[in-house]
Amino acid sequence: MQRGNVSLTNLQMLNAILYVAEHGCKWRGLPKGFGRWHTIYMRMNRWAKNGVLDRVFEQLQLEQIVRIRIEAFSLDSTSVKVHPDGTGALKKGSSEEIVGGLRLG
Repeated sequence: MQRGNVSLTNLQMLNAILYVAEHGCKWRGLPKGFGRWHTIYMRMNRWAKNGVLDRVFEQLQLEQIVRIRIEAFSLDSTSVKVHPDGTGALKKGSSEEIVGGLRLG
């Protein structure tokens, strides 16, 4: 059973999801021609939680319609935290001195 506004077909949804994946843009960056970004995001999120996306992409790959390969991923400070000792900051009362980018002491 479909929920809410179903003005987007499943094909339009897949095209929007693939656009975000291919271009690496944020959901808010979807061109207006795809429809409301929030509507697309909410349906995609629901599909992901229910396993629909996994089944769709498995079938598309089996039929050789799409080929999905993860080539790169990125991490930033919101997903990886550095221990304070790993930042390279000098400790209070340290006798070390930094000269020309090199730590002496």
